[in-house]
Amino acid sequence: MTVIDAHLHFWDLETGSYPWLTPASGSIFRTFAPPEVLPQLDAAGVDRVVLVQAAGTYADTEAMLAQADAHDVIAAVVGWVPLNRPAEAARALERYAAHPKFAGVRHLIHDETDPDWVVQDSVIEGLGLLAEAGLPFDVVAVLPRHLEHVPTLAERVPGLRMVIDHLAKPPIREKGWEPWASLLARAVEYPDVYAKVSGLNTAADPEAWTAEDLRPYVDHALGLFGADRLMFGGDWPVATLAGDYAKVWRETGVLLRELPETERAAVLGGTAARFYGIGG
Repeated sequence: MTVIDAHLHFWDLETGSYPWLTPASGSIFRTFAPPEVLPQLDAAGVDRVVLVQAAGTYADTEAMLAQADAHDVIAAVVGWVPLNRPAEAARALERYAAHPKFAGVRHLIHDETDPDWVVQDSVIEGLGLLAEAGLPFDVVAVLPRHLEHVPTLAERVPGLRMVIDHLAKPPIREKGWEPWASLLARAVEYPDVYAKVSGLNTAADPEAWTAEDLRPYVDHALGLFGADRLMFGGDWPVATLAGDYAKVWRETGVLLRELPETERAAVLGGTAARFYGIGG
């Protein structure tokens, strides 16, 4: 079984610009680079990772592609293009298509002041370019409104493959359920929609969370999507706000240990390999 962490970040405060990252972000307000996490990946038995954008800039995408060139463990890069400027996005996609590890696009839609940013006509046109190119879209769904838009995108952009990051941040800390559960059930009706079992520890009690706090939400996702449409992500280094990589890996294993081996293998690598086009 090839283990793939489908959601990892790097950022460099000396060379990059990350408007969302401020001193108020706490311990993650510093540079995070490969040498820090590589031993942790090895200890967990992770073979490959998907590097995901942390800023809406070309510089961030190009830095990630350079890291991918330097480290074989980075199997794929989910970058950024200006989806709301389709002509410019088309040129950027043509340029990035030359890189074999460029595997998808994400936009920090939760940082946009308009919660409906992703369904405006210009962005729909930009997402159509992804569908034409066979590139998936990572959906950042923090507000219920963001998750509501997933069916809209599926209908307006036929053929667009999407993955909902972090299971759309369920209300774990509050032990809440709706509207998250119903909105996720609505999204799963569209076969090109997938989801990541990632970033859940930072939605729970940061000091005391365990697998059992996450279990109702992960079980709900498994019941809806099945293992073939779910993928594991460690969400390092954001995950360090509520533990460390070893704990995320260990507790994820607890959540999945009752699954048949074929299903565990899918969540821990097979689904991500198919979704992002990662070879052996």
